[in-house]
Amino acid sequence: QMFLDDLGVAESGLDRLVKASYTLLGLISYLTSGEDECRAWTIKKGTKAPQAAGKIHSDFERGFIRAEVVSYEDLMACGTMAAAREKGLIRSEGKEYVVQDGDIILFRFNV
Repeated sequence: QMFLDDLGVAESGLDRLVKASYTLLGLISYLTSGEDECRAWTIKKGTKAPQAAGKIHSDFERGFIRAEVVSYEDLMACGTMAAAREKGLIRSEGKEYVVQDGDIILFRFNV
């Protein structure tokens, strides 16, 4: 970071390349979070919630009920999922919801 600061560059060339590649290919990322890990999933822009869930496992798509969604910015402002829930920032979305870049999603499903 000190090297980039000395050059007056805000982000590395690799970061810029990844962002440009995602844009060119029409890709976005959403996040899932559990007790033991947080993971990013790459999907095509315009993907609906059940198909995004299918990227994790086909059973998630087949038994999709709903998605509990909070934006990354909202979660960072609140600090915890519990605080975001208290503020009403976690939304319950159905099968027609189009996943947005940076969404943090908990999928509810039944198989």
